[in-house]
Amino acid sequence: MSDPVIIERSADHPAVQLIRFNRPEKKNAFTRAMYRSMVEALDAANADADIRATVFLGTDGCFSAGNDIGDFLAAAMGGGMGQELIDFLYALVNAEKPLVSGVDGLAIGIGTTLNLHCDLTIASGRSQFRTPFVDLALVPEAASSLIAPRIMGHQRAFAMLAAGEAFSAEDARQAGLIWKVAAPAEVESQALAAAAKLAAKPPEALKIARDLIRGPREEIIARIDEEARHFAARLKSGEARAAFEAFMRR
Repeated sequence: MSDPVIIERSADHPAVQLIRFNRPEKKNAFTRAMYRSMVEALDAANADADIRATVFLGTDGCFSAGNDIGDFLAAAMGGGMGQELIDFLYALVNAEKPLVSGVDGLAIGIGTTLNLHCDLTIASGRSQFRTPFVDLALVPEAASSLIAPRIMGHQRAFAMLAAGEAFSAEDARQAGLIWKVAAPAEVESQALAAAAKLAAKPPEALKIARDLIRGPREEIIARIDEEARHFAARLKSGEARAAFEAFMRR
């Protein structure tokens, strides 16, 4: 069986680390083990001076459908989102090197909000971004309730995070969620090229510029924790149980 997350260096750009979601039979839904692998990769990038940027990629036609429902429900039985997911969110915030994503196709839940933590995102025109948190009687995660309004403004952020409206690639570009729209066959090459250009820049100057643009990490971490507390409380609610039961009957 193939590894559900492939961690490798770009053959053409050795300073670029690739994190490739490789579970297409499950629409690249993230398991707890996948989160652990991604945390290890992001931590390794922080510690390795030879890694200058990290790129997230999915498979043909699918970036990620979000959390694996089985793993998610198992974590919910423990009364929370799962420590592996929280650790991954912290690792995104604490990444010291630029993060680039190449999105092709489906990007649901964390498959959308992950991109809020990326510095550059290229998406194919067939991509769709959607966060059905409230539809499952839950709340936003990944500090999306803080970052998205700053990027998009209140109404677009509300449409995405609360109303659960789907955003096309062009909607996402206009909202500031992504940088560019590309043909499906060009997403990966353009994402790698963008990361390689960043990797070639003076690293200390780039780090300072990135930190200034992104702002204090403490505020983002605090919002992740606040969302997680609400998330855990919502998981115990009757309406969440009803929403998940309806979802599992589909």
